[in-house]
Amino acid sequence: MASSPPNPYSEAGVDTAAGDLAVELMKSAVRRTHGAEVLGGVGGFAGLFDASALLSYEKPLLASSTDGVGTKVAIAQAIDKHDTIGQDLVGMVVDDIVVVGAKPLFMTDYIACGKVFPERIADIVRGIADGCSATGTALVGGETAEHPGLLGINDYDVAGAATGVVEASRVLGAERVRPGDVVLALASSGLHSNGYSLVRHIVAGAGIGYGDNAADFGATWGEVLLEPTRLYTAPLLRLLERFPDAVHSLSHVTGGGIAANLARVLPRGTWTEVDRSTWSPAPVFRVLADLGDLELTATEGTWNLGIGFLAVVAAEQAAAAAEALTADGIRTWQVGVVGDGTRPAGDFEQGAKGVDGGAVRLVSAYAETD
Repeated sequence: MASSPPNPYSEAGVDTAAGDLAVELMKSAVRRTHGAEVLGGVGGFAGLFDASALLSYEKPLLASSTDGVGTKVAIAQAIDKHDTIGQDLVGMVVDDIVVVGAKPLFMTDYIACGKVFPERIADIVRGIADGCSATGTALVGGETAEHPGLLGINDYDVAGAATGVVEASRVLGAERVRPGDVVLALASSGLHSNGYSLVRHIVAGAGIGYGDNAADFGATWGEVLLEPTRLYTAPLLRLLERFPDAVHSLSHVTGGGIAANLARVLPRGTWTEVDRSTWSPAPVFRVLADLGDLELTATEGTWNLGIGFLAVVAAEQAAAAAEALTADGIRTWQVGVVGDGTRPAGDFEQGAKGVDGGAVRLVSAYAETD
């Protein structure tokens, strides 16, 4: 009996059978994100989403976002733990959509790797699917691409894109903000997915391995640093439903830190001072800063330092909004008030990422304990 001819694609390093197995392993998790709006199931060339619900909008605006997880994936690869990176991806992508007040509809993902290990890919996608379920987002498609010779055998990167919808009259943004509005801070779960190049630099400089025990935390360094990004979409959508006119703008604290991201959602000519004394950065920030011989203030343009989101809210409803978010599982507190006219002397960050927005600076010293 003649043997099968060699598969030239396999000889080039691409294992299509492993890719098929990965899809089988992730199918059930992906399907759990599908409501009646998703047509066609898993495996099509394109995902189909029934947009009939948009007919109920007077003027529906589609909101889109795309992002990745960054170098945090290097830590997942180092300790061979891949079940949380997917939630990080959803946090970076879907939580950007709610900033404009939009409800997420669907998401797609892309994983590039040096070699497909089916269980590993399935772990990543299950994490994405779990994050999508938590945010009310359908995971309608994705792609896993094997890049031998370009990426190392255990290397991978993840990215995603999502689409949401918001009524045109309900779009949040700087144009809604008024002097006297209160700035609320929503607590982060830790580092989230930004500033990991600095994290990795500090850890390497201290001679620490990701499998080493982190005595301050009762876990390995890798486990501590893989704490997944908190997801804010569902609680914020509930807040917008409960207080439809109170929330004026939202800011997702990602790359650039607190001041730069808040400045993007304040109108030009306004300013605010964020009071550091209202919270204490979590131990992970303090320990890393000490290891790197850095003041916490030196990391403010890199890490979120305990604030994952900011909400600019009408003053008369700010306390009720903070109470509602805290009851919904996200500790929330006031950090500032929006001012206009002449601002105090000193250095402020004004706008960021091409946005000519308001001016923000952090003042006072951080609290020692919350």
